[in-house]
Amino acid sequence: MADGPLIVQSDKTALLEVDHPLAVDARHDLAVFAELERAPEHIHTYRITRLGLWNARAAGHDSDFVLGVLDRYAKFAVPTSVRTDITETMGRYGRLVIERDAEGDLILTSKAAAVLVEVTRHKKVAELLTHPLSQNVWGIAPWARGQLKQELLKIGWPAEDLAGYAEGTPHEIALNQAGWQIRGYQTEAVNKFWNGGSGVVVLPCGAGKTIVGAAAMSVAKTNTLILVTNTISARQWKTELMRRTTLTEDEIGEYSGSVKEIKPVTIATYQILTTKRKSEYSHLSLLNANDWGLVVYDEVHLLPAPIFKMTADLQARRRLGLTATLVREDGKEGDVFSLIGPKRFDAPWKEIEAQGYIAPAACFEVRIDLPEDERLDYAVAAQEDRYRIAATTGSKIAVVKKLIAKHAGEPTLIIGQYLDQIDEMAVELGVSKITGETPVDEREVLFQKFRDGDVTALVVSKVANFSVDLPEASVAIQISGSYGSRQEEAQRLGRLLRPKADGRTAMFYTLIARDTVDQDFAQNRQRFLAEQGYSYEILDAVNL
Repeated sequence: MADGPLIVQSDKTALLEVDHPLAVDARHDLAVFAELERAPEHIHTYRITRLGLWNARAAGHDSDFVLGVLDRYAKFAVPTSVRTDITETMGRYGRLVIERDAEGDLILTSKAAAVLVEVTRHKKVAELLTHPLSQNVWGIAPWARGQLKQELLKIGWPAEDLAGYAEGTPHEIALNQAGWQIRGYQTEAVNKFWNGGSGVVVLPCGAGKTIVGAAAMSVAKTNTLILVTNTISARQWKTELMRRTTLTEDEIGEYSGSVKEIKPVTIATYQILTTKRKSEYSHLSLLNANDWGLVVYDEVHLLPAPIFKMTADLQARRRLGLTATLVREDGKEGDVFSLIGPKRFDAPWKEIEAQGYIAPAACFEVRIDLPEDERLDYAVAAQEDRYRIAATTGSKIAVVKKLIAKHAGEPTLIIGQYLDQIDEMAVELGVSKITGETPVDEREVLFQKFRDGDVTALVVSKVANFSVDLPEASVAIQISGSYGSRQEEAQRLGRLLRPKADGRTAMFYTLIARDTVDQDFAQNRQRFLAEQGYSYEILDAVNL
């Protein structure tokens, strides 16, 4: 299209003109296979990566689909080199297949004998194979299924895993749809996951990822292990499963720092699984304790590194990853692809908002000048200290007070990174705080008071970023964050996206010290939300 919003360049970047009438449609289609790199006001830069293309291929899209999207929106002809690279890259997925032979042993097969010869010459791949069974088939060591997928991905030959899964111990689980109805996109997500065998479902915060997990369990009807970020999340999962399914309290166990129950459905925290005793992971026996037929990973983008090793050992179990964003700041998206599975379903946030299932949100960046004495401290500080100085400036307190007055009575979260800043803010505002040091029981009491409206403001640390169900929250004021973490930005906005009874728009404020690294990191954090269609309005604190 001669007047399209997209310029595709030979380095596989794509420049999207944000103000173009077709930009929203183009962004929606690009998200299937391209990653947003930069998102300033008028031109967004996407990169077409191998992993993005392989995720699209695993989700059922071929190179004709990808090239069709680029041709539909391109202002100029797509470079021939890019067309060729996309076709060849996507053509690599599935050329190697992991399956089982008649005796049930794992084998690596390919119709292209030359491809098998090429990959088996890599030392790390060869160590995971046993011997050639023919020019098109190699035996795989029984324990090596996950590791082999990791190594093949690293050398550019992602294998399609068709080796099947252990059924696990059967356990009857059905949805209990009294008073509610599963949504169309949730059903579609479950179907795509189940048909694919294993993989990741990406849905906005507040769009019902727990229900997708429950629905997958109702299809699997087997013993299920659910891995979650913290104890509060474990208890919310238990409550939700008892409400949405036929499971009873006696059938659901909690395996955390405080409780060690193993039941047909067991909910464990990542923290307990990664706890070491005498240099060993002492709770790993849980992974083989109950013949699981399904393993659910909540907030899969947060998987700690040791869990990847455990996941490599769980390849015979179906695995479902749930997340609002596949972005990982450590770059381990490839490990999620190899060991949990490809992205099977991804619903853009704005699409779910348009259906009325999550609240609309307005995002604001409030810029604040550092006082002269703090500006001098910042100027002479070491590089590693500058973010903390800028992010924790005392001048943010007055701005927070202004915003709370502006939204008086509305349920408001003030979210910070640094404990001393959180302590000071809680004292200045006269409100309760929740940090990692707050006992779990006390956290639950405060969160419940917030839900009931007895408390209208809380100052919280990053413990509230994940898996905390606060549907009433409609205002968030972010005072500091984890440097440039995009996943954190997504999770924090997600605290506000439950639909409001009166249909009002959620308000998300980020307070930034002008002309500092605080401002630089904020721009990076906003990239993910820009990809989802949210724009930030920049405000001056003086004019609030």
